[in-house]
Amino acid sequence: MMLTQDKNQLTLQGDWTIANTAAIEKSIANVNFSNIDLKQPVEINGDALVAMDTSGAYWMSKFKCQIEAQQGTVQLVKFHDEISTLVEFITERTDKIKCEDLAPAPKDSFFTSAGKLAYDVKGQFYNFFDFIGRVSIVMGKNLANPMKIRWKALWANVQTGGVQALFIIGLLNFLIGIVIAYQGGALLKQYGANIFVVELISISMLRELAPLMTAIIVAGRTGSAIAAQIGTMVVNEEVDALKTIGINPLDQLVIPKALALVIALPLLTVFADICSIFGGMVLANNYLDVSFTVFLDRIPEVMTVNTLIVGLAKTPIFALIIALTGCYQGFRVKGGADSVGKQTTVSVVQAIFLVIICDAIFSIITRNVPI
Repeated sequence: MMLTQDKNQLTLQGDWTIANTAAIEKSIANVNFSNIDLKQPVEINGDALVAMDTSGAYWMSKFKCQIEAQQGTVQLVKFHDEISTLVEFITERTDKIKCEDLAPAPKDSFFTSAGKLAYDVKGQFYNFFDFIGRVSIVMGKNLANPMKIRWKALWANVQTGGVQALFIIGLLNFLIGIVIAYQGGALLKQYGANIFVVELISISMLRELAPLMTAIIVAGRTGSAIAAQIGTMVVNEEVDALKTIGINPLDQLVIPKALALVIALPLLTVFADICSIFGGMVLANNYLDVSFTVFLDRIPEVMTVNTLIVGLAKTPIFALIIALTGCYQGFRVKGGADSVGKQTTVSVVQAIFLVIICDAIFSIITRNVPI
């Protein structure tokens, strides 16, 4: 222990030299300032101090500044003259030691915090649309000349983002179909209207729930993977390496992922529609006495192809939202693994939020489309 504390009495011990820097820093961090009465002088006793070099004097000066930054006064007691001189010398001539910088920052008021948050959101909003604009230009060039599209990377992303997601998409939508049929069927059964479970499942799942739930699952699964992958590349300076050798990162990383999701998500939604209706059929057959044959025969009677088209029409937009949000947050990674985790979380939250907003807008736009 390089520093002991007894209220306002602080005692330095041992060798305050560069060899013990870690122990000195730890001892200073362990000082309990709440037990110090800053209205009274704080005594720093150097009687047990064996040796001190410029490194130790630096930490001593920095600790002294921490106390003075909180309006406290410091008295050096029982220091050898040469050590006192060294501490004063370091304090006066080391530009890094600035007591005012060590003072605790004043807590922002509610309106100041709200203003800062709004300003930060505005900045992210502008940056995101700038990113979308740059991606749109690159995507337009790729679509105008399909030979520029990195097809190998595109089909690899279709495999990871689409084919490998079939099981989880199918299982969850199957269970959702069962739940919707059970909850709605319990009410219909009271009035002897069991047959109307067909409309309940078919219309609600094909038009709204299956596309939305599929997009949310893909945002949590594939969107997070996109953000983590690009974020890791940023940390490892692989994105800088692409720029150095003349490859546009948007062309290499963003376009294949975005086009792959535009291809995969509508197909996943069709698969989700089938699984959810099958789940509803299973529940209806076992709980509501509506057989598979009756269920399938009634579907074309109660709905048209418009219902399927309305559900599928929004999936490419969902796909672009998920892919672009994941890529954007991945490129925003700064630092190390902690930043990768943070931006990955942000990408999932923002993608789901934007997907739900987009679905709400789409529902309003298509409200007059007949079932």
